[in-house]
Amino acid sequence: MADWLTQEQRHRNMAAIRAKDTKPELLVRKLVFGLGYRYRLHARNLPGHPDLVFPGPRKIIDVRGCFWHRHTCKDGARTPETNAGYWAPKIERNVARDRENEEEWKRLGWDVLVLWECQVKDREALKQIILGFLPERLKEQISGEKTPAN
Repeated sequence: MADWLTQEQRHRNMAAIRAKDTKPELLVRKLVFGLGYRYRLHARNLPGHPDLVFPGPRKIIDVRGCFWHRHTCKDGARTPETNAGYWAPKIERNVARDRENEEEWKRLGWDVLVLWECQVKDREALKQIILGFLPERLKEQISGEKTPAN
């Protein structure tokens, strides 16, 4: 199937796609902050500059776009039809780089949670995933609040 956008329109669309501060990442950041957790953004001291870094408990949340990082959902399974010779290797490099970064983070002693763009759509499920990953104690230390268990 031919591309229905002109070459200039497609170029503008592709150029507008961000690497940082994407909509899914901003939604995750807002939810995590609203839950009382504080984090560092895109830590330069870690390979790949992960999206959210929690230095105390050594936890990382990395938010990935399904299409760009080849998730197993329907969006991740799509393959560009126009200029496939360029896009397929580019996306495969993204996947390989993700794997390398994740292995290195784990080797350095970090726990990693990868959140996919499609997971961000269900806010309640996303909240439960995040609460299961981040320690309640971290929230308590930051806010000064005591949990009911204390």
